[in-house]
Amino acid sequence: MRTMIVFQNQNIPVYLYDNNTKALDKLTAILNRKLETGKKALQRCLRSLISVEISGSEATLHARNEMDTLTISLY
Repeated sequence: MRTMIVFQNQNIPVYLYDNNTKALDKLTAILNRKLETGKKALQRCLRSLISVEISGSEATLHARNEMDTLTISLY
């Protein structure tokens, strides 16, 4: 399932493989918190975020630069 979230005034596509809407709610809160308190590598990834894939309890954050792509735990 594909849906969109607004993050940093941009529409970001989110791909859900397990149809887990609870994970989608948690994702928005985590992204906002990590943008302010996360490590530099994570902040760099979030500033250039282009899409997110959620599979189970993990979210893969795809950035413009492939080297900045990260996977984070949602729970």
